[in-house]
Amino acid sequence: MTDLRANDSEGLLDLANAMPEHIEHAIKASQGLEGLPDKSRVENVVVLGMGDSGIAGDALIATAAPFMPVPVSVVRSYELPAFVGEGSLVFALSYSGNTEEIIESATEAAVQGAKVVAVTSGGQLAELAGSWGAPVVRIPKGIPQARAAFGAFAVPPIAVLEGIGLFPGARQWIDLALDQLRKRRDELNKPGNVAEVLAERIAGKLAVVSGGGALGAAVAQRWKAQINQNAKSPAFWSAQPELCHGEVIGWEGQPGWTKDLAAIVALRHDAEHPQVTRRFDIVHEHIASNVACIEQVHAEGDGELAQLLDLVMVGDFVSLHLAALNGQDPGPVPFLGTMKAALSAR
Repeated sequence: MTDLRANDSEGLLDLANAMPEHIEHAIKASQGLEGLPDKSRVENVVVLGMGDSGIAGDALIATAAPFMPVPVSVVRSYELPAFVGEGSLVFALSYSGNTEEIIESATEAAVQGAKVVAVTSGGQLAELAGSWGAPVVRIPKGIPQARAAFGAFAVPPIAVLEGIGLFPGARQWIDLALDQLRKRRDELNKPGNVAEVLAERIAGKLAVVSGGGALGAAVAQRWKAQINQNAKSPAFWSAQPELCHGEVIGWEGQPGWTKDLAAIVALRHDAEHPQVTRRFDIVHEHIASNVACIEQVHAEGDGELAQLLDLVMVGDFVSLHLAALNGQDPGPVPFLGTMKAALSAR
């Protein structure tokens, strides 16, 4: 089995294993909040998030929005859409509490009269929320990289929405997800597990990760980001059925180099539309001779939330195995700090 601890200076393997505990902490932190709006006053829900915080918003859309009576949207920007106002419930997600896009957009939301809920470990966002009288869901401190706290980000909006009556029965789905994550964690720590085998097959190749529908799209983004940051490798993502409306043609013209370079990774789940399932089969048959390999990972667990988080956990372990195979430390991402410093010097 690959030694995942050899170069892991920040303990990301242990944090990947701790996702169930992060979720349990998030459930407790989301209870008893004061200052939440009445269900009847909420006209729309908006999630403000960058990077994995934004993906947590996509996860909310995939798992909760289909059951909710109001629309949910994700904003990855400094600026808010014009509809955000007094009827908006806005979740502002930032691990450090200092993500500049979130500080600016959350401040604008508060000025526009929206009800803001901050999900953070502290920082400027927590301070601002206090000045607004906005509730704060405190996620665990001491996690060296925000991407290692995905479970802590993904669950608070779901739990809060259940608490105000916009997502009845959410706790049942969270509990089923926890059951699946504990089961998957046991499997992923055994030799020859699915993540180790997949990483060996796609190592040294350009990973193009795809999923089906809102659930698959959210997880494909997460896989792409984890491979980028943990394995220090380029990767890209796409989603069915959209990829059938252009991207599929791109695999036809350059088989001389895509056949050796590209590894297609399809993330499958039980909530796929039947036509999306057919599209996967048709596309894979069409491009098989023009790519190095086509790999598929099938979600397990009961319910959309369980299957989404199951695929997230598998992807986290795949990225850690790739980091080990690449001889990379999965933790530090120094350029991101350099970029933030450069931006703050404006």
